Amino acid sequence: MSNLSLDFSDNTFQPLAARMRPENLAQYIGQQHLLAAGKPLPRAIEAGHLHSMILWGPPGTGKTTLAEVIARYANADVERISAVTSGVKEIREAIERARQNRNAGRRTILFVDEVHRFNKSQQDAFLPHIEDGTITFIGATTENPSFELNSALLSRARVYLLKSLSTEDIEQVLTQAMEDKT
Repeated sequence: MSNLSLDFSDNTFQPLAARMRPENLAQYIGQQHLLAAGKPLPRAIEAGHLHSMILWGPPGTGKTTLAEVIARYANADVERISAVTSGVKEIREAIERARQNRNAGRRTILFVDEVHRFNKSQQDAFLPHIEDGTITFIGATTENPSFELNSALLSRARVYLLKSLSTEDIEQVLTQAMEDKT
């Protein structure tokens, strides 16, 4: 019988995308129209002055990854919800944990993936908690927010359009992946 190690802290068995995921803005590839030095979004992120936002763009543009990078800078607890698999119960539970964090003096980022999949009343559930500072809301969507998100939510968040990666960006990602030794 072989002596096979099952040490999952070794990232050898992680999918390539997970191993290559950036940990900070300097490692993030693409979206220079939003993230280039001196632009408002990276200045706010690096200074810890977060605001609620909607990250809108086609699949594979780095919306979820950007939200994770933002969360690392925020010194905040992060609640993650997928609108595909979650409902009102999960929203309430996340908000309750965020409320407890606020009472303990900690910030909470609520990241909602595929936010356009929530109906209007589910989207409304976030509003009072954005307004009173219980959460900083980050939603990710592949659909045009003007048509898929309600106007009340849009009025409380900034929308950032993420563009498809350029050929040069993709080449850079592939080069890094080929050089990955883990």
